[in-house]
Amino acid sequence: MAICVIWGTTYLAIKIALETMPPLLIGGIRYLIAGSVLIAWLRLRGERLPPLTQWRPFIVLGFLMLMLGNGGVVWAEQYVPSGLTAVILATTPFWMVGIESLFPGGDRVTLRHGIGLSVAFLGILVLVGPDILLHGGGLSWRFLAGVLALQVACAGWSVGSSYGKRLQGGVPPMTTAALQMLWGGIWMTLGATVAGEWSALHFTARSASAVLYLAFVGGLAGFGAYIYALAHLPVSLVSLYAYVNPIIAVALGSLVLGEPFNLRIALAIAIILTGMTIVPNRH
Repeated sequence: MAICVIWGTTYLAIKIALETMPPLLIGGIRYLIAGSVLIAWLRLRGERLPPLTQWRPFIVLGFLMLMLGNGGVVWAEQYVPSGLTAVILATTPFWMVGIESLFPGGDRVTLRHGIGLSVAFLGILVLVGPDILLHGGGLSWRFLAGVLALQVACAGWSVGSSYGKRLQGGVPPMTTAALQMLWGGIWMTLGATVAGEWSALHFTARSASAVLYLAFVGGLAGFGAYIYALAHLPVSLVSLYAYVNPIIAVALGSLVLGEPFNLRIALAIAIILTGMTIVPNRH
């Protein structure tokens, strides 16, 4: 539940950061700060990091989950409407459950899984359906590129989650999270440099505060909780955060931006929660 609440709030922070900052640098700065702080905290506690010869999996995970996963989402939100973005990201549980079933020893996809995930996805459609219908006009190449980026993000995040779940033996979850965030920040900073984003970087009080929030709350607290959950829970259960995040985003929109909270939104929330209860909590 902590993952759902924390990451549900980061949508607002990302929107604020994008006001003056290019997308890959948002992630690069965010995860370099979060990874470095967590590594320093672990060292102060006397915990040892794995030797450099064992860092290859974390380099791979930083690329899959953060460079592709998070970076793809932030980049796509420049061009894809928020409602449609929520629908596409709500396909993440399908990606995660399907990819997990392909790994040796992975959880098999059951009828109950399919029904629960489908019901929850129906709730997402009820929540953002009107936004999709209002999206008119021609589909520009930027819009199509954004949709493709979101699917790449879902795939990268899902492959990384299943791969990372199998690397927990011998490495504490917080150490895994720290090294993944550090390398995710390095990958995203390198990508930003190749894309020429440094010339577009500009800080304001709002955007700087948003990035710090993303680093310390979304990164340290949220990503740390996610890695811990992967180590102790089935992927099918952990993946349900993607269905709850839009609920949190809608609540924030109502409280912070004065957006309406109506019967349709309440019905969507009820459907999503029903779907979550159908997915079995099995180990």
